[in-house]
Amino acid sequence: MMKKIIVAVTGASGAVYARKVVERLLRSDEVEQVAVLVSDNGRKVMEYERERLPEGDARMVYFDNEDLFAPPASGSAGYDGMAVVPCTMGTAGRIAAGISADLIGRAADVMLKERRRLVLVVREAPFSTVHLRNLTSLSECGAVVLPASPSFYSRPADIDALCDTVAVRAVRLLGIASEGYEWDGGRS
Repeated sequence: MMKKIIVAVTGASGAVYARKVVERLLRSDEVEQVAVLVSDNGRKVMEYERERLPEGDARMVYFDNEDLFAPPASGSAGYDGMAVVPCTMGTAGRIAAGISADLIGRAADVMLKERRRLVLVVREAPFSTVHLRNLTSLSECGAVVLPASPSFYSRPADIDALCDTVAVRAVRLLGIASEGYEWDGGRS
């Protein structure tokens, strides 16, 4: 069954993770559509970090973050999952509080109310008590909180490979197969 996935990019540092998640989704035969939502600050951070999302794939559809009439705003549009990558603590707090002031917040709210997969790739350190309470609330509501904490088990050769460890996990958590390191108990 082909899946429709939403990727939201907010203004946290780590735009590389958004690019890598979108690239992996577009490489998958399981993905019919990738709906992309980018906040104003997400756009600014991507520019500052010199990151760009892939272009030229017809399965990738952009929606204006201010357009609350766009398909991701409704459960009947049939999106299977959503990743907010990177996810600011402000975005996480608004989602936790049920504030749907923009399309990113509304689409996340739809994922929670429809009991569909919502993966929040949070990019903050350290976490404040407010952050932890919001993330706990989101987890209790069914969201998966994935801190952008790269893994070193695979002995990544460079930063690109290190960032892939987070992107692979995010894509797999959306229920999409993605090639990447798998733990073998340290026998390799």
